[in-house]
Amino acid sequence: MKGLEIRDAHFPGRAPLDAYGDGGFRFAEMSHRGSLLCVPSGIYGWNLNKPSEFNHEAFEKVLEERADIEVLLVGTGLDLLPLPADLKAMFREAGILADPMSTGAAVRTYNVLLSEERAVAAALLAVD
Repeated sequence: MKGLEIRDAHFPGRAPLDAYGDGGFRFAEMSHRGSLLCVPSGIYGWNLNKPSEFNHEAFEKVLEERADIEVLLVGTGLDLLPLPADLKAMFREAGILADPMSTGAAVRTYNVLLSEERAVAAALLAVD
């Protein structure tokens, strides 16, 4: 008998986010505890908890899929916090408009842009 297998959280495809809070998100009749990275290839668990953890490595998947992303919504938690200058420059060079906002605003904006079939991605810090 095989032991418990823990895999990286991944939902293959795009889906609107139904709810956020209590340290996680609900989407596609599932729930996820922790932060999320929503890119064209799917929705992934994102191992970040606060904006101070933002770095180039944290956004690798966004850069890998940049050909299909025009706008990246960055949910910075309960409050809007600006992105560091080096990350803004990295996204600009990749041709991506990175827009930081509170996680709640990012979730709402993501759902609207997704419903309009826009080339949108979201990096969302979970909030309590």
